[in-house]
Amino acid sequence: MRSARTLRQLVLTVSKRSLHHHHHHHERSAGIIGAPFSKGQRRGGVEKGPDLIRAAGLREKLQAQGCAVKDYGNLTFEEVASDEPVGRVKCPRAVGSANQRLSEAVQAVKKDGHTSVMLGGDHSLAIGSIHGHSAAVGELSVVWVDAHADINTPLTSPTGNIHGQPMSYLLRELHSKIPALPNFSWIKPCVSARDLVYIGLRDVDPEEHYILKLLGVKVFSMSEVDRLGVARVMEETCDYLSAKVKKPIHLSYDIDAIDPSVTPATGTPVVGGLTYREGMYITEHLSQTGLLSAVDLVEVNPLRGRTEEEVQSTVRTAVDVLLGCFGRLREGNHPADYLMPEPGRA
Repeated sequence: MRSARTLRQLVLTVSKRSLHHHHHHHERSAGIIGAPFSKGQRRGGVEKGPDLIRAAGLREKLQAQGCAVKDYGNLTFEEVASDEPVGRVKCPRAVGSANQRLSEAVQAVKKDGHTSVMLGGDHSLAIGSIHGHSAAVGELSVVWVDAHADINTPLTSPTGNIHGQPMSYLLRELHSKIPALPNFSWIKPCVSARDLVYIGLRDVDPEEHYILKLLGVKVFSMSEVDRLGVARVMEETCDYLSAKVKKPIHLSYDIDAIDPSVTPATGTPVVGGLTYREGMYITEHLSQTGLLSAVDLVEVNPLRGRTEEEVQSTVRTAVDVLLGCFGRLREGNHPADYLMPEPGRA
């Protein structure tokens, strides 16, 4: 009899522990930085992203799922008087100085012990976000979820818009291909090509395609997502990144990775994107690794939505992406210390 009871207690202890383990990501806290910046591209409106995402209840919803939140507010970026193009590169001075401010802000959030959450703004902000993250914690893995590779150099870029170039400034292997730009001298490339994974690509310039092949970067384009399915893509992503050492993960999530039928209010929508479900699965999987250390959520632009519903759908999905990063599971969640109420003794 006693052995049966001991066995039952053992089973209970084990199941309690596995429940608890299942919820370790609730102990994470989010440090939110708003970066209302739009000079990495030509279209106004993307600077309204951070406050819209907040207004959709990001803080309350994170807290409701057991996540501590500290909001550091919005960064302010000084106006650059004359910001003439350098070669083809547009607004280099504004982008360079904004990213330097952001890098310092992300370092502060990491020193305070939070998972950094940078609300953009356009994707040029990944320069400062990843730079600051790496300065605070050392070597990183980067998961870049986007319709676009954003890996043009200043010399290969067809448009000169820096939101299509951020990865090129961050990769050690491309350092020799980057010309000097005003307000960019502070940037030290801090990511190795082998620590980068792309998911969702479907609009890649020929020059970018060449760079990706040259550096041997791991890419799961929409073709791979179709062929393998998102579960297998995430499994292979995490296997690939943790093959040698498990590094902190930086997730840079461009809302245009998801199909424009779901997130239309963005500057450069491309048909044939991730479904809402695939977009959520990516966050669920990365959250479960326990390694997620910083997240960018960029390119929400309310002025690109044709209706209020298009804007709201985009913003709601952005919030859901972030909730998934902090442990929300579609199967449901409960606090580790939850106890069922018992009927009172009469």
